[in-house]
Amino acid sequence: MTSPTPPGPGSVALITGGTGGFGRALTTKLRDRGVTVVAADLDTERNRAVAQELGAHFVALDVADRAANEAVVAQVEAEHGRLDAAYLNAGISAAKSDDALDLDEFMRVVEIDLFGVVYGVQAARPAIARAGGGAIVVTASLAGLSPMATDPGYSVAKGGAIAFVRSMAPRLTRDGITITAICPGFADTAIIDRIRHEFEAASFPVIPAAEVADAMVMAWTDGEPGAAYVIQPGVGTVPYKFKGVPSARTPTGETAVVPEALRPPSMR
Repeated sequence: MTSPTPPGPGSVALITGGTGGFGRALTTKLRDRGVTVVAADLDTERNRAVAQELGAHFVALDVADRAANEAVVAQVEAEHGRLDAAYLNAGISAAKSDDALDLDEFMRVVEIDLFGVVYGVQAARPAIARAGGGAIVVTASLAGLSPMATDPGYSVAKGGAIAFVRSMAPRLTRDGITITAICPGFADTAIIDRIRHEFEAASFPVIPAAEVADAMVMAWTDGEPGAAYVIQPGVGTVPYKFKGVPSARTPTGETAVVPEALRPPSMR
């Protein structure tokens, strides 16, 4: 296997949700490095105009459509010859936060925020492997580590995305692909627009999109497989320390050893 191409001239990155807040900031960071950026988003005149303004190539994509994810990756390879990094960044939150649980809305959030990640990884993995390795970076959230009572669907989806990243990391490492999750707290994007006034009233700091984009670039260059990077105002970007669960014990009180066939490759 050849060495993965670092972010720079000759490398190609796909960003889902590429015309939103994080997507715009990330595109700017990568374009400054000479990376060819493909912004994937819903097919609207506004999204196409944003991509053009940023100097990115635009492709239409509904991340909840499994076949569409495969088609977009095939298009990127056909038009640009390779894919070195996939930023699975598209996401939504619930439109309301009352006590009633809207199951249709819940499922829509999970479909986009979790299964959009699963489909994206499945589509991008072989292409990045063909390029000699690279990175998959998933935009999760602090809500995936500390669930929000105001949005169960978002919390479930982001928590699931983090678990998926950690579970897939050993498999992707064999292909020379590093997969990581980015877990920002409240950030300055459209997703907080409906409650932005509450942050302002409380003088609560939100994270600039550019700071999250810096963490996304770092995840490509220096990310640790399976890591979840927390980003908080005044704290910076730090890897989350997952606590271990209690080990099983034998009848004599010794630590039980997990059967080899059930261990991930990194534990064998």
